[in-house]
Amino acid sequence: MRSWALITGGSVRLGREIGLAFARAGWNVACHYNHSETQAHALCAELRALGVDALAVQGELEDEASCQSIFDTTVAITGTALQCVVNNASLFVPDEGADFDEAQALAQIKVNLMAPMRFGKWMAVLHADGAAAHTKPSVIHVLDQKVFNLNPDYFSYTLSKLALERAVSLQAQSLAPTLRVNAVAPGLMYLSGPQTQDNFNRAASANLLRQPINPADVASSVVFLAGNASITGTTVRVDNGQHLVPLARDVMFVVEELFKS
Repeated sequence: MRSWALITGGSVRLGREIGLAFARAGWNVACHYNHSETQAHALCAELRALGVDALAVQGELEDEASCQSIFDTTVAITGTALQCVVNNASLFVPDEGADFDEAQALAQIKVNLMAPMRFGKWMAVLHADGAAAHTKPSVIHVLDQKVFNLNPDYFSYTLSKLALERAVSLQAQSLAPTLRVNAVAPGLMYLSGPQTQDNFNRAASANLLRQPINPADVASSVVFLAGNASITGTTVRVDNGQHLVPLARDVMFVVEELFKS
């Protein structure tokens, strides 16, 4: 029986790449979406053409009831064959400490931190009877190289991702031996916020390797973590070394000055 992976925000951008990588590795894929229904169903058709099964699951991530519905809908079809949840979806809203808005910060924390904690808890319950199994199910969080390379831009978003990064080890300890918990921390891969295409083209190479990050490399790292039963509590930084290029502000805001030098 094929294993299933549930990917939040799985219909576009990195989530889509992760779904394709799982399918090419022989996994069935449950593609969660909120508003991108057309893209989700198109991706599912593409995944089925690769010879695996696929499921589109709609729902918001802001509240527990909706998250529970997403999980229950998936489990109703997959059962314990649901072996991995990839917490890829996130809210990314520009702000700084000086204009910190509590409601907006809480909205990002609910999606970026609380939803991953819920899915981890429910996965541990789902697999509680198989705690001694050799093949360990897992949850994988998608972080951001910003958590290792701090600057004050996207203040609330960064707070939520910092908490999620700390949760990797904590959740791995708490949910062992039933569940493995890992993460990937990519750098800039897609147009972000108010960024122009020209700015992105320059910023995408502001890393040690001086080349754009390939989203497929991030996706293959996720599949590797899902399939390696001996790894837990680990974050893989898939960012061409971007976290080792400290900047006073987010790369999109300083790229012009950076490339002048």
